Amino acid sequence: MASQTVEVSSSEDGVFVVRMANPPVNALAPELLDGLDEALDVAEKDRARVVVVASAVPRFFAAGADIKTMVDVDRDGFVAYGLRLRSTVARIAALDRPTVAAIEGSALGGGMELALACSLRVASRTARVGLPEARIGLIPSAGATQRLPRYVGRGRALELMLTARPVGAAEAREIGLVDRVCEPGEAEATARELAGAMAALSIPALMDVIALVDSAFEVPLAEGLAGEVSRVEALFDGPDAREGMRAFLEKRTPGFR
Repeated sequence: MASQTVEVSSSEDGVFVVRMANPPVNALAPELLDGLDEALDVAEKDRARVVVVASAVPRFFAAGADIKTMVDVDRDGFVAYGLRLRSTVARIAALDRPTVAAIEGSALGGGMELALACSLRVASRTARVGLPEARIGLIPSAGATQRLPRYVGRGRALELMLTARPVGAAEAREIGLVDRVCEPGEAEATARELAGAMAALSIPALMDVIALVDSAFEVPLAEGLAGEVSRVEALFDGPDAREGMRAFLEKRTPGFR
C-alpha cells in the first residue's frame, strides 16, 4: 500500500486487519479516509473473509472528524468533507463480509460512527466512546442518528447525543453499544480472535444473517420472515451448504470457499 496513514496485515485464515495510523489522535482527515479506502481495496482483492478495523495510535481508536479541516473552510468545503467521510463509513457498512471494530482508547464522533458501521465492536476496558458533536454546535452526520437507536434504543441514543457525554466500555457493553469488552491492550487481539471464528464459517451465510437482522428494524414481520425463507433456500443451492453438510456427516472441518 502507498498510504502512510493506514497499516494492513492479513493471515492465512482470511482475517484482514486495517490499522489507522494518523497520529496523534487518528483524526479522520481526508488522507486517513483515502488510506482506509485503499486498504479496503486490498482486502477485496485479497478476498479477505473478515475485516478488523483497529488503531496503531496509542490511546485512540479515532478521535472523530478532522476539526482542523473543517474550521476554516466555507460551506462548500464542509459539505465536500462530509461527503468524503460518509462515503468511507458507508463503504465499511456495505462490505460483503463481516467487519469488527477493535476499540482501544477513545472512539469519538466520526470515529464512533465508523465503529457503528462495523458488524461488531470490541472495546478494551479502558475505552471511551461517545458522540460529542453538540459541543461544537453540530450533530453526528455519518450515520449515528440512524444506527445508534438500532443498537441501544431511542431513549439511550438521545441521551448519549443530547448530553454529548462519553461512556466507558462497561456501560457501552451494558446498553449494547459494544459487543465484547476485554483487558486494556487486548482489543485488536480479541477482535482478531472473534474474526477468526467467523472466518471459519460460511461468509455468504453470515452476510445473510446480518442483512436479515438489519432488515428486521425496517420491514414488517411477515416480510422479514419471507426474506429469511428466500435466503435459506438460496443458500441451500449454493456450494457452502453442500460442503458444510458433507463435512458434518464426515466429521471433518468444512472447507468453505
